[in-house]
Amino acid sequence: MGILDSLRQALGMSAEADATRPASPEDLFGMSTAYMTMEADLGYDPAGAAALCFAGVDSTDFERTEREVERILEAGEVETGTTARFETDSHGYQWVVLEDTDFEDLVTSIHFAADTFIEEGFGDRLLAAVFAFEKRAGPSGRRTGDGATVEGGTPVYWIYSFRRGAYYPFAPRPGHERDSGAEFKLQSVLDGELTVEEEKEYWYPLWPDRGRHPWE
Repeated sequence: MGILDSLRQALGMSAEADATRPASPEDLFGMSTAYMTMEADLGYDPAGAAALCFAGVDSTDFERTEREVERILEAGEVETGTTARFETDSHGYQWVVLEDTDFEDLVTSIHFAADTFIEEGFGDRLLAAVFAFEKRAGPSGRRTGDGATVEGGTPVYWIYSFRRGAYYPFAPRPGHERDSGAEFKLQSVLDGELTVEEEKEYWYPLWPDRGRHPWE
């Protein structure tokens, strides 16, 4: 099974068929309190970026919906300063990438974008919302926790699967490795505050193509 097929299985139709609860854009607001726990209890700071991943469809209605999402986010930029851009990755999936130093504004903007797709009848095209965090450097430039040594500035992500209606942690490391210790720590602390995916096979890694983040 190729990478693209795995993505379709983990975040696509089979994930929806196996889901134990329906997805809701309101789940995204859970990050409004979870990020404070990330900061206070785990030493992770928001990285100032979040993104919405979706599968496009060749139709004029979908193109109109994309323009509406863009219009809403451009209007929001005037009020909140949240910048938005559209990207397409090498697998053909599309991303709305949001950047802002105010995490609450990121959550609000990504909710607006997702809700617009749903209201326009394209909620089934939504795959994931991704929220980026960075480990805060300690006095020596790194922290050690639960068997894993984590450098300051190392990214981790909370990923919300729209097909599963749940979050899961993703802690990528160089060489397409994952820090399972960091991921399980995130799960143990945030489970209950977020609806965390129980089935580990749906903790699908969203590896970046070229840059640092999954949408790059």
